[in-house]
Amino acid sequence: MLGSDPNALLRIGCGSGFSGDRLDAPGPVVDALIASGGPAALMLEVLGERTLALAQRERLHSPQKGYEPALLDLLRPILARCAAAGIPIVTNGGAANPRGAAEAVLGLAREMGLPGLRIGVVEGDDIRGTDALADLDPWEGDAGAVLEPDKVIAANVYLGAAPIAEALRRGAQLVITGRCSDPALALGPMLAHFGWNETDWDRLAAGTMAGHLLECGAQVTGGYFADPGVKDIPGDALGMATIGFPIAEIGPDGSVLITKPDGTGGRVDRRSVTEQLLYELHDPSAYLTPDVVLDITGVTIAEEAPDRVRIAGARGTPRPERLKATVSLPGGWLSEAEISYAGPNARARAELAGRTVGERLRLLGLEGQSRIDLIGVVSVFGGDASPGPFAANAAEDIRLRLAFATESKATAERAAREVLSLYCCGPAGGGGVRMRVTDRIRTLSFLIPRERLAPHVTLLDLGDAA
Repeated sequence: MLGSDPNALLRIGCGSGFSGDRLDAPGPVVDALIASGGPAALMLEVLGERTLALAQRERLHSPQKGYEPALLDLLRPILARCAAAGIPIVTNGGAANPRGAAEAVLGLAREMGLPGLRIGVVEGDDIRGTDALADLDPWEGDAGAVLEPDKVIAANVYLGAAPIAEALRRGAQLVITGRCSDPALALGPMLAHFGWNETDWDRLAAGTMAGHLLECGAQVTGGYFADPGVKDIPGDALGMATIGFPIAEIGPDGSVLITKPDGTGGRVDRRSVTEQLLYELHDPSAYLTPDVVLDITGVTIAEEAPDRVRIAGARGTPRPERLKATVSLPGGWLSEAEISYAGPNARARAELAGRTVGERLRLLGLEGQSRIDLIGVVSVFGGDASPGPFAANAAEDIRLRLAFATESKATAERAAREVLSLYCCGPAGGGGVRMRVTDRIRTLSFLIPRERLAPHVTLLDLGDAA
């Protein structure tokens, strides 16, 4: 149990690195945490900036929704086992509706026969429709951005670890948050267990570093790291298919060791840990989080044993006075349409089809921005504008793709139809047309003084879910 012996090693496992991660990933991590016999916690990271905006939009249509759609599927196999073992679960799966997520989990608890389950709900990150949105400065990456409050789909501030720690100290077995910093999902259990002072900057930095290493799940255990012939994973495809998710072993002094469950695929070594440590760091000497400013420039990384890597030397300075708020706004419409050309002279036919679509868009006078790619020749490089001329390539299996961005849904649909018309109006041998039209979301970041926020924790159990 957290806090029962604050001098005991704390193990924190990660069972999910993003919304869409493997649903069976938490199982082996929970097995390892239970087998360790010591204090432990599990984090499930499932929230990105775009997924939060999508959740906010879903809640507008269905007020009881707006949380991670796979949350119950992730929890069902592990919830009873974690509760019985005293292993709290911390997740940002509340997304746009933490309370709605908690009520759904209470329904699952009733179904599973867990009447005593206590859920801590962290709220206060959602600032839509509040005075907190007034007169915010844009983050440096969005310099010059203008905030239009009446168009806001989502506006959420990155909260820190303190509310999570509070919920755990009050006896929560599951903590559900909306937007918080990803490392806070791990730092919260550390604060609750070790009782670290919230101005002990070096320990907070070490805990934040551990959370940063855990937050992307299998990325640190060889998943996104893998590159055949350059960075091989033992067992090849089987090793990747059975990849183990990470576990951090944290000491009361802030010592950090990264490992994974025995018998799982993947690898934890100096290179995989180094890659994840540097992931998304704007400034390695000043990684800004709500809890501390992390400096990793003096960090050392050492392999103690196979799949056991120790990281030391994190330093911290006082937390920033302003927090990052991600604001999502309507971004118009995007149509995507594809058609395949194969066999002899496929490339020439695909190029003619692309030129034909381009001319049709011009003749119709459709207002928007288009990009045409030959997948199999070029589709990744070239920026937003259509690349060209295409490099020499003798490919005989080519997928032509049109992307068209516009402010009008009808215009987006009209553009996509031009690819569909290639069945008879285009070059020979086209087939397999697929079309999709979606409304886009534009995200901007602003800085908000932390004193404008009022995060709060509510504990719920089945007695609160009539």
